Amino acid sequence: MQEPILTLQGISKHFGGVLALKDVSFTVQQNEIVGLMGPNGAGKTTLLNIIAGEYRPDSGTIKFKGHDITRHPSHKSCSLGISRTYQIPQPFVNLSVWDHLRVSSVFGKKAGSSSTGTDFEKVLDMVGLLERKNTIAHDLPILSLKKLELARALACDPELLLMDEVAAGLTDIEIPRILDTIKTIRAQGKTIILVEHVMKVMVNAVDRIVVLDKGSVICDGACDYVMNDNKVVDAYFGA
Repeated sequence: MQEPILTLQGISKHFGGVLALKDVSFTVQQNEIVGLMGPNGAGKTTLLNIIAGEYRPDSGTIKFKGHDITRHPSHKSCSLGISRTYQIPQPFVNLSVWDHLRVSSVFGKKAGSSSTGTDFEKVLDMVGLLERKNTIAHDLPILSLKKLELARALACDPELLLMDEVAAGLTDIEIPRILDTIKTIRAQGKTIILVEHVMKVMVNAVDRIVVLDKGSVICDGACDYVMNDNKVVDAYFGA
């Protein structure tokens, strides 16, 4: 079997006296879409921050394509092929959509090479922002800012994309579009970890789901298996 693109082993993280993650271990295969589920405060975004290199774990190891990246800062992880979106968009408010992609490409996997305008147009067309490429971020509505988050993550040309609630706030009409976008990203050979509370997106996009509760993995498997697991039901609705 092919070596996993990502291996997490025994990841734990404290913030003062609060235990955010406890002994989290799982693998992600190349070109797999893994959903990361859990109630609010379960540790999902903290785990994405650790994978991306924004936080360092207190214990455990992270391997990306067989290489230990546990202590890598975020810019180095990005240059190796890991990029992410943020649940709350964090744009450069005075930059245009186009310039956001130019900035992102400087720190991505192809840093040092020149990304073409055609590359950027493909990304913007994929997320539905091509017609707004010259718009300043300050003038974008919130849903367009979420699309910009995804576009600039893709401009890094990642092998592993961490998506944090990209469907939050979307209408029923817009959800099929984000599902198509996720499928298109995977068709390009990319691997995805998807944090999402919109279950229509989760169950229609992922190959399997890892469930966190109180910082620990309580279930890992196919969608049907996870949705019917008693521990998962208890975590969301109470025993």
